Amino acid sequence: MPSTPLRRTLRGAGHSLVPVVQIGKQGVTPPVVAQVTRALLDHELIKIKLGTECPESRFEVAERLSTEPGVNIAQILGRTVLLYKRHPKQSKFEKADKADSADRSETPTKRRRPAKGKKAKGAARLAKKP
Repeated sequence: MPSTPLRRTLRGAGHSLVPVVQIGKQGVTPPVVAQVTRALLDHELIKIKLGTECPESRFEVAERLSTEPGVNIAQILGRTVLLYKRHPKQSKFEKADKADSADRSETPTKRRRPAKGKKAKGAARLAKKP
């Protein structure tokens, strides 16, 4: 499952999406799984709509589709499932790799000195006025 900030971003982005895949009375079949896999590769975030005649519950459908490698459930809301799979080359939602962020957290950050010049002089002038 994606991290909380990422899930929040995904839910916000998924709100305006139109369902790409619709699941009907036959449920989740191999062609549906293939279509979902292709749509995730193309779009990275997809919305799936379950028809009222779908024999499986929304949780069963989400669990079955998320068994594919790298597929995460971002949200289940009503009869709609939002699935996410990070694009291997250019992700729209995850900017930095986890390895990059781990390297950045180990290096100490430099502290900036107070500004010299107009800002410092202006603050000094304000302090002098009664």
